[in-house]
Formats: sequence, C-alpha cells, structure tokens
Amino acid sequence: MPALSDQVQFVRGVGPHIAQMLAEKGIQTAEDLLYHLPFRYEDRQNPRSLDELKPGETASVIGEVRGAVLLRTRRKPLFEITVGQGRHALKCLWFNSPYLDGKFHAGQTVAVYGRVEPSRSSSTFKMIQPQFEILPDASDDAETRLLEVGRITPVYESLGGSRLASRWQRKVIFNLLEGMRGMVPERLPRAMLERLNLPDRETALREVHFPPEGTSLAQLQSASTPAHRRLVFEELFFLELGLELKRRRMKERKGVAFATSDKVREAIREVLPFHPTAAQKRALGEIVADMREPAPMRRLLQGDVGSGKTIVAFQAMLVAMENGYQAALMAPTEILATQHFLAARKLLERSSRNPRIVLLTGSLDDGRKRRTRGLINRGEANLIIGTHALIEEKVEFDRLGLVVVDEQHRFGVLQRFRLMKKPNQPEPDVLVMTATPIPRTLALSLYGDLDLSVLDELPPGRMPIVTRRVDGERSAEVWNFVRKVVTRERRQAYIVYPVIEGTKDDQPELDFSHDEPEAQTEAPSSSRKSPPKAKTAELFQAAAQEASLGAKSGLKSAAEMHEKLRSGPFAGLRVALLHGRLDADEKEVIMRRFQRGEIDVLVATTVIEVGVDVPNATVMVVEHAERFGLAQLHQLRGRVGRGAARSYCILMTGERISPLGEERLNAMVRTQDGFELAELDLEIRGPGEFFGTRQAGLPEFRVANLLRDRKLLELAKQEASRFVVDPGPEVTAEERARVRAQLKDAWNRRYGLVEAG
Repeated sequence: MPALSDQVQFVRGVGPHIAQMLAEKGIQTAEDLLYHLPFRYEDRQNPRSLDELKPGETASVIGEVRGAVLLRTRRKPLFEITVGQGRHALKCLWFNSPYLDGKFHAGQTVAVYGRVEPSRSSSTFKMIQPQFEILPDASDDAETRLLEVGRITPVYESLGGSRLASRWQRKVIFNLLEGMRGMVPERLPRAMLERLNLPDRETALREVHFPPEGTSLAQLQSASTPAHRRLVFEELFFLELGLELKRRRMKERKGVAFATSDKVREAIREVLPFHPTAAQKRALGEIVADMREPAPMRRLLQGDVGSGKTIVAFQAMLVAMENGYQAALMAPTEILATQHFLAARKLLERSSRNPRIVLLTGSLDDGRKRRTRGLINRGEANLIIGTHALIEEKVEFDRLGLVVVDEQHRFGVLQRFRLMKKPNQPEPDVLVMTATPIPRTLALSLYGDLDLSVLDELPPGRMPIVTRRVDGERSAEVWNFVRKVVTRERRQAYIVYPVIEGTKDDQPELDFSHDEPEAQTEAPSSSRKSPPKAKTAELFQAAAQEASLGAKSGLKSAAEMHEKLRSGPFAGLRVALLHGRLDADEKEVIMRRFQRGEIDVLVATTVIEVGVDVPNATVMVVEHAERFGLAQLHQLRGRVGRGAARSYCILMTGERISPLGEERLNAMVRTQDGFELAELDLEIRGPGEFFGTRQAGLPEFRVANLLRDRKLLELAKQEASRFVVDPGPEVTAEERARVRAQLKDAWNRRYGLVEAG
C-alpha cells in the first residue's frame, strides 16, 4: 500500500525513468505528485455546443474530428483541423506545428480549449493555437474513459512532453489516491477544521483532482472550492506558524539594550539636515523603542522612493554608536554602498563625535581590504558600509550593535542571519529597508518575523514629477526639451537604456521576460489616449506576446546612444556613460562628477535604478520604456524630483508594445503612488516574481497564491498566533505534537528558511 513519503518511482505507473523526469520538475515523492494540482478544469459533463459560442469568449468544446490538413505556406507551415457537432463546425489552427500532422484522423473525439474568434465563413468560428486533448475511444479501457469524459475533468501542466501530459497524470494520480484510500495522514487539528468549515486532507486532495458532480466550475477555476481552500490554508498556516515561533523566540534571545540619553538625542539633532516628517519621527520612535529592549530588534522599514529611509537609518546607527557599539549598513550594489558611504560622511561630518566611517566592497584591492578589516576587528571603525563583502568569513566585528540591510529582497534571508550571528556576543539589532512598496497585509504576513514601520509621506518641498509617454519617432522633440532644461535652467538629466551595447540577452541591466509644466520647458505631451485597464486574465495571456517581442527587435543601447547623443543633439554639453561593466572606481568617479554638477547628461543603464541622489537632476528619459518592469520604472522616476524644482519623467516607446507594456506605461502616467503601482505590479507579475522569492529565500508555494489567497493568508496568520498562544483544550497533545513535527519538516525541507525549532 503506497505512502505519501514513498519515492515517486514506486508509484504505480511511474518507474525509474519517468521518476527521473519528474525529479526535474521538483516531484520526488508520492506527496509531491499529489500536490501537483490541476491548473484548470473542463466541464465534460455538459460540453459547450458550437451553436452557443460567441466571439471573444474562451471556451472548451468537445467534437468529432472531420478533417486535418498541413498547409505549407510561404512563411511558415499551418496545421488545421475541423471539429464538428452535427451541422456546425469549428476550425482549429496551429502555426509552425508540422509535428501535429498525422496526430489526428477523422472520427476521433477531441476536446479543444481556446479563444473563440470569427472565421471567414459567417457560419463557423475558429480557435488559434488552442490547447487540445484526444479523448478515449472504444479501444481504451473503462477506467480511462471514466476519467476523461462525462465528468468535470482536471487539466494539468505537462510534466515532460506528450508522454506525461494530462491523461497520464489523471490515471496515475487516480490510482495513487485509490491505493491510499483512508490512509492519508491528517496534519491539522480536527477542532480547527470544524471551526473553519474545511474538509480533511484526504477529501481535499481527492476533490481537487477529481471534483464530485455538482461542484461549481467557477469555484474550481478560481481555486476557491472548500477542497482548494483547505490545501491553501494548510500551506499558509505552516508558513505563518513558523514565522510566529521565530518572532517569539527572537524576543527570548539576548540582544543589546541601548540607552537613549540626552547625549544620544543631542547627537541625532546635531546631524539632522532638515526638519523630519511626521512619518520619519514615528518610524524613528518605533525603531528606538525596539533598540531599548534587551531582545534583538527585527524591524522592516518600508518607504516609497524619496521618503527618507536612509536618514532614519543613519539616526538609528548614531544611537548604536553613541552607546559604544559599531553599526553596519549592507547594500546590494557597490554603487549604492558608495552612495551611502558618501552620504554618511557628508551627514556625520556635522557631528562633534567625528565617528570613523569605512567602506568595504568586493572590488577593493587586497591590501585595502586587509586594512579595513583590521579597523573593523579592532573597533576603530564605528560605521561600516559595504556590500555582501561584509558577511565574508574574514570580517570580524569588535562590538556590532546594529545591522541595517538595504533593499533586503535582493539579499537572502540566510545571508541576513549569517551577518547577525557572531559568537560570544549579544545579537545585534537588525533594521531592514526596502523601497518596494508592499501591500501592508502581505508585508505583515511575508515578513512575519519582522515588525513593520512605514514611511508614508514625502519630505516637504517635493513637487509631483510630470510624467509623459512619447513615441520614439518624436525623439528630436525630447532631445530638444532636455537641452533646454540643461542649458536654460542649469539642470541635469538622465537618459536610460535597457542594454549596455548591442542586443545581447546576457546583459544584467535588461529586465523583462518582463499642474502643467512651465511654458519655457514644456515637456512633450502624450500622443496616445489611455486604453481601458486590461483585465488580469488578459494580462497573463499577454505575457506570451510580450516574450515574442523579445530582445531581437533592435533595442538601442547605452554605449551606442552615448556616442550619437554626445556628437549630435547634445553636442557641446558634458555627456557621460555609466553602466554595470565599469569597474567600481570608474563608477565612483562618474557618480561623483555628476553629483558635483560636472556632467550635464548621464547616459546609463538601470545601474542607476537605486542609490544615485542628485537633487539638481530634474529630467529622466527612459528609452524603450515598454521593456522595463513597473518597479524599475518607478525606481528610475524616483531618481528625479529629489529637490524643490519641477521634474520630468519621459517614457519613450518603441514601435511594438505588448498589452503588458501598455498597462505598465499607462499606470506610470496615471499615478506616482508607489503602493498603487505595487498592487498592479503584483497583479501583472504574480507574487513569485514580485517578491523575488528565489532571491529572498521565501518559499515557492505548491498550492497557495499570495495575490489570490490574501484572505486565507490573514486567516492563517490569526490561526497560527492562536495555536502558539493557546490552541484550546479541544486540541489534543497528539495533535499539537503532529503540527510541530510537520512544521519542522516543512520549514527545513521545503521553505529553506532558518530553523523553526
């Protein structure tokens, strides 16, 4: 009798060869196979009739194959079948798919799923590139026919070509569930399931794969049936339970209880360059309150571009330094680390304490690294700023009290903890900063081991950034506008490109799959009307189209355009080039020159996405703006508007713009609210890409979707807290032990986060 922990090769119908193919998809056990859920369902109880179809809808149709032909056109082969029902017919077309020739023959029963479009003949419709499945005939066994027709049928993503497509998966999973009938172990307490009106685990798995008659097709497609909810809740519950336990255990660890005396307050007032906003005061108050506690602080400081996170972090670091401890700031890139280093020196030079600030990055020569590490080890360096070089084994702090991690999602959670854990000393406080606006409920849930502070207002004097989108054909107008701003107003400008040179795909800067202006410097207005907001489903379908517009469409590059602009539209201006392939010293020189106003126009890649702070720069031009992600565009726009002068962001577009590109560009013109843009970005890219789970160390969920399942996420968080505090007398000791055992397995084996105990 099979068990969930069995290696998948021992599941009936698998074997060693197929098991190897499944392992490449992350399926190694019988349990992994059962949690490979259908991605959609087809109602083969009552299939759609062809005379009911309407153009524009997405439908599933079952019919008889009446003919198949491979047409050799001048451009590419075209395969076509005709599917019939009585007097009605449907044409199905696949481009560049000669492998389909011979797969269909007259008389077969086939299910097709796709978008219905009008055909040349007014009496028929067509589907282009539909998904299809050839259904069983009389030669198939009774079990196969039972699983394929006359029911709501699950459709799976292929696990390895046509051999491991939906039909194979249905049969193997059905047999596995039958073999385990009554033997699937429960993980959640019975009282919890009853209170939340959720089915047991075995019922949920069975009904997700093979829905009983009468199940709502709409609920199935939206993964909101009780069976789906049960499996999603379980996955989120164990994540939240682990975070809750981590948070509580952190409070039990020994940290540094910092004092906040008049001396400390005076040190902070001494360096403040301006009157802080109410949000900055509130955030600093929350941070300092944590720092006074004897337990280590773990706090997330979240603020939109330009909200003043860095000054709050420097104030917190002053608290640590005034208490005789070292403070460290870790940034994701050398440019950003250098920026923080320069900003710290400028800010803290006002301090009468004169703290020693050092920079440690990977590109420093060995001798300088050794000297810097020596200063850190002996306690002669008070504020240490750097990149991942800070967490190398050779770096030993003398008395580390506070760690600030900038743009945390670009590091790994494990890296963050490596930096904290120094032997024989109290754990330092940790402040994590991010400029990625994350919806509050998701931030609280995903960073459940961190307390949250939000900077939700901009410093006074900041003016809204005028944002326009312009066709690339109007580039002459744009360059003329930039020249006017630079020459008449003595301002500076950024021009950003998606690649460094040529159209190579391996360049890290390329990130894709995925009041009116004053008269004398009027920005080019948009020549397009914004189309209605696309539906989420259409955006996901549009992803394929965006991919097809890839890097082969003649992208302009930073290196090429730097030469053209310097010798053409910007002749006589001081034009420089900045990109990720320059060494750290070159980047620093160029950045400093731009900050000092010695460069008028900086042509760059997205290397300037974070970290460059030049208040005199008031124009940001992004070429091929349709090729950038929303988060990138928002970060790039945030490089201007950092002073009191009116600033402009001009989004220049290429000839072909995908629906996803249209949606991003229109959102950028419509709003500067980072949280609104984050919501849309989350909707477009999906949670995995939005949160960068691979980079951040967060789990790849098997069944949950953080966008779709927000309410269940909140419920799981509440139930996790309740279970830790007091699960209630109705939860048996055996059930409590089972939950904790499962938590440890899930946390260590699947989530890859630090131990949950």
